[in-house]
Amino acid sequence: MAVSAGRRPVMILYSDSNCPYSHRARIVLAEKNITAEVISIDDHHLPEDLLDLNPYNSLPTLVDRDLVLYHSRIIMEYLDERFPHPPLMPIDPVSKAQSRLFLYRIERDWFSLLDDLKGTDNSKADKARIVLRDGLMAVAPIFEQKPFFMSDEFSLVDCTLATLLWRLPMYQIEIPPQSKALLEYAERLFERETFQSSLTGAEHEIRN
Repeated sequence: MAVSAGRRPVMILYSDSNCPYSHRARIVLAEKNITAEVISIDDHHLPEDLLDLNPYNSLPTLVDRDLVLYHSRIIMEYLDERFPHPPLMPIDPVSKAQSRLFLYRIERDWFSLLDDLKGTDNSKADKARIVLRDGLMAVAPIFEQKPFFMSDEFSLVDCTLATLLWRLPMYQIEIPPQSKALLEYAERLFERETFQSSLTGAEHEIRN
């Protein structure tokens, strides 16, 4: 998604090279085939000028002309609305609200565990692994009915789950074979050309 030489991009995404929040924004860029400059930044060495754009000095941060956005879910929804094809959210208000609720629950129930999974407290990490593994196994049966998360079409919910499922080896979480539908769902996501193009070098190494 790098911009061609001599052409200045209208849109810039400041992105962590190995963070699920940044990654899901990059997946949306790939799915929409959006021309943007993706600037990889080390989360531990953020440039001072990022603070001028984002008062929270956080990643990802999207700059689109005079607009600056700095929450990954807001960025995802903005990109989906600004570039409506292919749509990554349902059209009708009820289904759209349900998708937003799914995103909220994934963030609250599972993404909230990531700090513990990456932390130095082994007891907290072990507990977080169990919670995340059991939570994923509990939803596995829904993938027996539809190819994507409760839908026939790839959505922002799938963008979000893909980043989590890809990182399970890094979190030392193994999904047992009895959750076959979940494992097959994960492979469908990983095999998408857009998903593969969204990966950074650091993210490739997670499963290589």
